[in-house]
Amino acid sequence: MQPLTLLAACFCQLTSLWDQLQQKIMCPGPVTCLTTSPNGLYVLAGISENIYLWEVSTGNLLVILSRHYQDVSCLQFTGDSSHFVSGGKDCLVLAWSLCSVLQADPSRTPAPRHVWSRHTLPITDLHCGFGGPLARVATASLDQTVKLWEVSSGELLLSVLFDVGILSVTMDLAEHYMFCGGSDGSIFQVNLCTWPGQREKSFQPEQEHGKVFRGHRNQVTCLSVSTDGSVLLSGSHDETVRLWDVQSQQCLRTVTLKGPVTNACIMLAPVSMLSSDFRPGLPLPHFNKHLLGAEHGDEPHHGGLMLRLGLHQQGSEPSYLERVEQLQAVMSSTLEKNVLGGQDQLRIRVTELEDEVRNLRKINRDLFDFSTRIITHPTK
Repeated sequence: MQPLTLLAACFCQLTSLWDQLQQKIMCPGPVTCLTTSPNGLYVLAGISENIYLWEVSTGNLLVILSRHYQDVSCLQFTGDSSHFVSGGKDCLVLAWSLCSVLQADPSRTPAPRHVWSRHTLPITDLHCGFGGPLARVATASLDQTVKLWEVSSGELLLSVLFDVGILSVTMDLAEHYMFCGGSDGSIFQVNLCTWPGQREKSFQPEQEHGKVFRGHRNQVTCLSVSTDGSVLLSGSHDETVRLWDVQSQQCLRTVTLKGPVTNACIMLAPVSMLSSDFRPGLPLPHFNKHLLGAEHGDEPHHGGLMLRLGLHQQGSEPSYLERVEQLQAVMSSTLEKNVLGGQDQLRIRVTELEDEVRNLRKINRDLFDFSTRIITHPTK
C-alpha cells in the first residue's frame, strides 16, 4: 500500500472512530498546544502560559506548571515518556523530568531540569530525538535559528543560522539529518554529520552539508519523516500537504485541502485501526479542570486504580509516610504516659512500634522504586 493511500485509509478509519467516541472536554482556557506521552498514560496541554498535566485513565489533573512568562507554543515528550520539553513565546525552552514533576510538593511550583534561553524570539516548534534521557532536542524559532540540545547535560550542541524564520523542525530516526521549515515555504535539509566540533554555523545550500526542498508557496508549519528516512511529509499555509523523496528532493504527491495545514505526521497504523470490528476497550473520561477535582466542584471518578508517587495519596487511605508519622506520635505519647512505671511493658511496646515503622519504611521505599521503574521504563 502506498504511503498516501495508507494515510487516507487511516484518516477514514479515524473519522469513523471519532463519530463513535466524540465528546467535548472543557478546558480552563484556550489550548495553544497539546501532546500525549508515548506510553499513553498522560496528556499535556499548554493553556496560556501554563502547562496542564492530566492522567488519561482517571481524568485527574495532576499538576499545573507555571514557569513560562508568555503563551506555551509547543510541547513534546521524549520517546520513553520520562521527560517532556516545552517552548513558549517568551523565547524559553524548558526540559522537565516527569518523575520529578509527579513527586513535587503540591504547594510549590516544580522546577524544570533545564532552562534553555539562547533563542531571542518566540519558539515555534521542537522535536525530541531518540534516546529518552539521553535524547537530543531540536528547537526552532523566529530568530532564524535552529538549535540542538542534549537532555542529559543541558548543553547546546549546535546552532544553525538561516536567512528566514523557522516554523517547524524534525529529524530522521537515525538523526543524520535535520529538516527545517521556513517562513518562505522552503524546507532546509541540514546534514548533522558534516560539522564535527562546530557549535555555530550558517546554512549554505550550495555547499555539501545543505539541501533545499522548494514547492510550497507559504510558511511550512509541520514536518514528519518516515521510519526508514526515505519520505518527508510537509504541511503549509498554502493549503497543501506534500510528500517528498528525501534523496532527490523531488515532490512525489501533493494533496490540496480547503484551508491552512496546521499539523500532519506520518505514523505506523496499528492493525486494529484498519479493522471494522475494532472497538475501544477503555472509554476516555472527562478531564478535571482543577487540581484535586472533587474538592473543587468536579465530579469524582470511581472504579479505577490510582497510583500516585511522593506526596500524592491513593484514594482516601493515609499514605505510608503518614502512617509512620502517626506511629511515631503514638510512641511519643506512650513514653510520656509510662515514664513513671511499667518500664518492661513500655520497652516491649516501643520495640514492636519500631519494627512496624521499619517495615512501613521498607514498603514505602519498595513502592517508590517500583513506581519509578514503571514511569522511566514503561515497556519493561
